[in-house]
Amino acid sequence: MSEVSAFDRLWHGFMTARVMIALVLLALLASLFGLGQTVHSGLMLICGVYLGAALAVRLFAKPLPPGQTFDAQWFSTIGVDIMAFSALQYLQAGGINYTPLFALPLLLAAVLGSLLLALGTAAGVALLLLGDAWVQTLAHGDSASRFLQAGMTGIGFFVVAFLANQLASRLSRQEQLARRSQEVARLQIQVNELVIESLDDGVVVVDANSVVRAANPAARRLLDSGGAPTRQAPFMLTADAAWQPLVELAALTFNRHGPETVDVAIRHAQQGPRRIRVHTQLTATQDLRSNNLCVMFMQDLREMEARIRTEKLAAMGRMSSAVAHEIRNPLAAITQANALLDEEITDPGQKQLTLMVRQNAQRLAQIIDEILDISRVQRAGPAAAAPTANLDTVVQSVCADWALQNDNAHRLQALTGAPGIEVAFEPDHLRRVLLNLLDNAARYAGQRADSIRVSTHASPTDGVGLRVWSDGDPLEHSVQRHLFEPFFSSESRSTGLGLYICRELCERHGASIGYQRAPSVGAAAQVEGNEFFLNLRQAERPVAGTGAFDTIPV
Repeated sequence: MSEVSAFDRLWHGFMTARVMIALVLLALLASLFGLGQTVHSGLMLICGVYLGAALAVRLFAKPLPPGQTFDAQWFSTIGVDIMAFSALQYLQAGGINYTPLFALPLLLAAVLGSLLLALGTAAGVALLLLGDAWVQTLAHGDSASRFLQAGMTGIGFFVVAFLANQLASRLSRQEQLARRSQEVARLQIQVNELVIESLDDGVVVVDANSVVRAANPAARRLLDSGGAPTRQAPFMLTADAAWQPLVELAALTFNRHGPETVDVAIRHAQQGPRRIRVHTQLTATQDLRSNNLCVMFMQDLREMEARIRTEKLAAMGRMSSAVAHEIRNPLAAITQANALLDEEITDPGQKQLTLMVRQNAQRLAQIIDEILDISRVQRAGPAAAAPTANLDTVVQSVCADWALQNDNAHRLQALTGAPGIEVAFEPDHLRRVLLNLLDNAARYAGQRADSIRVSTHASPTDGVGLRVWSDGDPLEHSVQRHLFEPFFSSESRSTGLGLYICRELCERHGASIGYQRAPSVGAAAQVEGNEFFLNLRQAERPVAGTGAFDTIPV
């Protein structure tokens, strides 16, 4: 919008009025001529030229900023008007008084020009009227009344010019102030919208009829059922049965006319409950008759718990070194004492006990070393000699051992497609990653045959990869965002470190791990399930094999 749009409209209004006056004058002179009165030919010529000049300015000229004192366009408007009306007033066809026509150029100068131009135009018109009165006095006498009428009209024009200019100046200041206020308000609205759109917490605005007036992306994610498309406001909060707790909370807020804070659970079909903490607040109103709105601030409790877990991890990282020394020293003493005790005893039963102590002590020492390595994020440099592992061999061994130990041979099927491929990964670490993924898959997979599938692949385009698939239910979006964060788990009995350790071990060896919803690999019927995939670095080219899948009995 232009800065002087209101004055643009006034300018176009004045220009249109000039054209209409010219047409009216021509019609008036034509009527007088039709009635048999003598009309001076110069009057028709003046009105015709005036109409052409008015049309030219209206069609081709552009409005100028208000407050200009004088330029060529003012001459083509105010100057032409004064000369045309002065000529008509001097000739006075049919005894018509054309003095009121001078109000048009006077108002044009006062409204769209400066005060100096307005007073100058009024002075010019007053002098013309006095000159016309002097000419009429020489021709007809009766000078007193003519000069008095011209003087009073001139004074009136001065007053009108001054008042119109002051009102126009006030309008200009008010419009500029309004435009500045609108610009500030527009910028503030843009900033508020940007902040609300980027908030991690959901913000929903609901009216008394349960109509959602606005909802930021975080709120739409929290309300989303997973399969349905993301809703755009406005929409009814009663459209989904899972949102009924929010409908009741909004109604409670309107009834009590005060804020409420409640933990609610949104339960969509075929999905677990999504726990949300909702704080409601009513918007301020000017009077009791105004319709206020309920603003809901929603926080995903799982994300809150994830932040708390992250803070716990930071605290544990700071304590890891001291704790490791505190654990290692007693563990070393236990190991040494057990070794001395083992040398003294001969009973086979007691020998079995000392063997169990030694094995578990070694396991504890290994766990401590791995946790310290992860906390220090010690990655081998590019020039260091990285350990390698035969991918298919490790997968066969781990799958066979895991199926035997967990009695899951009927649920697990392993498919190898990377024979002879060596990957840059520590075999024990690769074994631990695969065991964690298998334990995670068994926790959520079904009990039917082949509900868990492990596969490897190698190709020049896709590289070397390992996939662990299970037929579990889809994961919620809030869970997917925190899968690989420490201490994040959907079960209270889990520590939430399994996937985090997998990611850290993969990054240490230059590999990557991710999650996706994908169909089963190598199955006759394509079934959607949860898949964790590893992209591994190849240590050397395969020496044999076609890359076809071979079924491994487990």
